[in-house]
Amino acid sequence: MTETRKDEAEASIVDLLEYQGKQFFARYGIPVSDGEATSDTEEAVAIAERVGYPVVVKAQVHTGGRGKAGGVKLAENADECRVHATNILGLDIKGHVVEIIWIEHASDIAEEYYASFTLDRAAKLHLGMLSAEGGVEIETVAEENPDAIARIHINPVVGLTEEACREWVAAAELNPKATEGAVDILMKLYTAYTEGDADLVEINPLILKPTGEVHALDAKVSLDGNATYEHPDYEQYDATQPRDEREAAAHEKGLQYVGLDGTVGVIANGAGLAMSTVDVVNQVGGAPANFLDIGGGANADVMAGALEVINNDPSVQAIFINIFGGITRGEEVANGIIEAMGRVTIDPPIVIRLDGTNADEGRALLEPHLNDKLMMADNMLDAARKAVELAKG
Repeated sequence: MTETRKDEAEASIVDLLEYQGKQFFARYGIPVSDGEATSDTEEAVAIAERVGYPVVVKAQVHTGGRGKAGGVKLAENADECRVHATNILGLDIKGHVVEIIWIEHASDIAEEYYASFTLDRAAKLHLGMLSAEGGVEIETVAEENPDAIARIHINPVVGLTEEACREWVAAAELNPKATEGAVDILMKLYTAYTEGDADLVEINPLILKPTGEVHALDAKVSLDGNATYEHPDYEQYDATQPRDEREAAAHEKGLQYVGLDGTVGVIANGAGLAMSTVDVVNQVGGAPANFLDIGGGANADVMAGALEVINNDPSVQAIFINIFGGITRGEEVANGIIEAMGRVTIDPPIVIRLDGTNADEGRALLEPHLNDKLMMADNMLDAARKAVELAKG
């Protein structure tokens, strides 16, 4: 997957912070550490008193490398907890400022494992990965010792049976002491993955305690944003989603937007067409500034919101509006663009490609409004070339 396609795909993903992931796991009976989240230093100390020392103070951000950045600290007492909480709150970790910390009771660890479920799109099956080498990035394990990862493909119609799960655990060569606990957690993790409409559930590390219990010490969960209508409680995660100013403005307007680093603003109706538009801009030597899908409709309100979001991005030097009329007819699209431009003062030049249902009628409506700031092209490739040329010029 290219970076632009990867970014677009992630536009419909809801990424949970660690503490949210642990709360999600707990709903399905997966054992997690006792803890609470807070944004206040003194509350952090109070939580530590409740869960019992020693505790781990952990930064809650949507990025890895927290430990190396000083975002994970062990505290043996209230003074240490207060110092660590103070230092971690407000810490910048790879551009993510820590606003929430998670205080949990520290766990004794005998061994660390890795476990996850996601979708193998090529195979059209669910994919489980399990490794006795946990605590490090799975990409590192896959590169340096791929045989250390036991994989299982699961037909979603059949599901994960206990027999198949036991064979999987045996193939991963976990400590025999961990077998029963691992099978129990993996069965529950698969249920969380499927019933929770997740795109990814990952435990790294999944630990074996000296006392023999198996326990989820970390949680990484990505939920399918397109399934939130079935899970009204998922709305609580919206406030903690990482968005830059452009993405936040677009989100407020109900637009599917992902910010990129180029100079050609992209507006298209439909995720597939928006992806193709981003790709064709790259193909002709340009760089897209965003992925923006206005959905099936292109009325004046939606178009005005899209133009406003893109116009407020100072890096945009030209805008490419790529519309293929289906249920939405060409004249409706044209009227939406004309009315939107009357509402929003646009600085960069705009190139329009309009095709599909009643495209000729739509082009006829746009014709009187064309000038050196508003242009049309006959096809997507020509429109992309023109937009890139204007952006460079």
